[in-house]
Amino acid sequence: MNLWTSLGLLAGGLGLFLIGMGMMTDGLKLVAGPALHNILTKATRTRWHALGTGVLVTAMVQSSTAVGIAAIGFVNAGLLGLAPAVWVVFGANVGTSMTGWIVALVGLKFKVELLALPLVGLGAVMRLTGEHQRRGAMGTALAGFGLLFMGIGLLQQAFVGLAAEISLPQGTDALSVLAQLGIGLLMTVLMQSSSAALTITLTAAQSGLIGPQGAAAVVIGANIGSAVTTALAGIGATPNARRTAAAHVVFNLLTGAVALLLLPWLIGALTSAGEALSLPTDPATKLALFHTTFNILGVLLMWPLADRLTRWLQQRFRAREEDEARPRFLDDNVLAVPTLALDALTQEVTRFGQLCVRQAGAVLEGSSPADLGKAQIVIKQLDAAVETFVERIGRSALSGLAAERLAELLRVQRYYATCAELALAAAPLAPRAITDPQPLQAHQRLVSAARQLLAAHEQPPTPGAPPVALDPAAMEEAYQKLKAAVLAAAAAGHLPMVEMEAALERYSALRRALQQAVKARTRLQGLQAN
Repeated sequence: MNLWTSLGLLAGGLGLFLIGMGMMTDGLKLVAGPALHNILTKATRTRWHALGTGVLVTAMVQSSTAVGIAAIGFVNAGLLGLAPAVWVVFGANVGTSMTGWIVALVGLKFKVELLALPLVGLGAVMRLTGEHQRRGAMGTALAGFGLLFMGIGLLQQAFVGLAAEISLPQGTDALSVLAQLGIGLLMTVLMQSSSAALTITLTAAQSGLIGPQGAAAVVIGANIGSAVTTALAGIGATPNARRTAAAHVVFNLLTGAVALLLLPWLIGALTSAGEALSLPTDPATKLALFHTTFNILGVLLMWPLADRLTRWLQQRFRAREEDEARPRFLDDNVLAVPTLALDALTQEVTRFGQLCVRQAGAVLEGSSPADLGKAQIVIKQLDAAVETFVERIGRSALSGLAAERLAELLRVQRYYATCAELALAAAPLAPRAITDPQPLQAHQRLVSAARQLLAAHEQPPTPGAPPVALDPAAMEEAYQKLKAAVLAAAAAGHLPMVEMEAALERYSALRRALQQAVKARTRLQGLQAN
């Protein structure tokens, strides 16, 4: 077999492996979709649960990347905290070593044609007969599994031919080890798959193209390479995505550095351990054991460091929305003095009210429901922080006047929170199907009256300053005229009934939002005056 034939087999085998891995991952994700969601949201109560979840789900879907993305999505949705997400990612690193065992114990031990071709055929039949069903997704996974094994078979043939034509760095000196690390890192970055790099390394070692210690260094390089791809994926992503990606990078770099320092000792120790466990003595099995061991070693190293890493990450990659969601005036130090605590709470509720009123103003300016939804997340987070602070104040011994003031502040906070929720329900405000100029003019009058009413909230109330007069009469008059114009337009056939009902619901939500804002501001001014 000449060099070009071997290179052709290498390219074809790698292509089949990558296609098969993609199909298998896609199919398994569809089959395990509901289970993936349930496991990630319910089985992450402790770091043990989160770690085991990462291992299990990655073994199920054969993609640590898919598990990491899912974990990031659940963090952003508020279903999973950053700390458990970090441990899910650590577990995914251990779970991805399952690929090495599949290749070592199955892919390189049997005549792949006996296993691969029937799997491809069965998978194709299941996919064709069960399209858009779980059976079809399982068929995709089986066909991908078969293609993966066919790719491994071609890689074996390629490396048998390449063994006589080329040589890889075999030494244990620093320069050779760096070259081996670079090979693993480069393969992972170019193919965007550490599993593919691992498979190539196992197959090359099994074919005698590289020794066990050199192959182990390539595996470490592939692991570090997956951190590079994760870091690239985090560029421009959400803060939580970048934090989770950073945790993955720290884990892989630390694990790779320690494994590299212990490399000669680990190879000898794992050879003895493999013999004690009656594992096959071939190079591929030794490498699969090495890959699993140094990922578990990484988990042990991160165990005492994870809490500090999580706290450090939470201070990094902050977005404007997250800074807005953090309380600015609530401080645990003032809890010991209830009067000071209530003063701080008054300031925070005032700022909270400004955010809620800004939500109503954004509706008037035509903001999209998606943008309003992002702002609502900030409001809910700050609302939760205020409520937590109120609970802690409530545990202190309060005088009668202080208890009344606390209750009034809670009432103001609820008015503002309801204002924000109703404002979100009012978007988009203008009916899209209006052709009659009368409702459009009435709409503009309502918007103008609402803006004037909200203008009173642009400056926070200050103690000793005269209260701002809040008269919703103009807004109420504009609302009633607009309601009549919309009903008239629908009666004349200028507005579909469905659009009429939706428009009236949105205008009603805006009206009630403004009413809540007026109530909140009036009571807040009363508190400031006392």
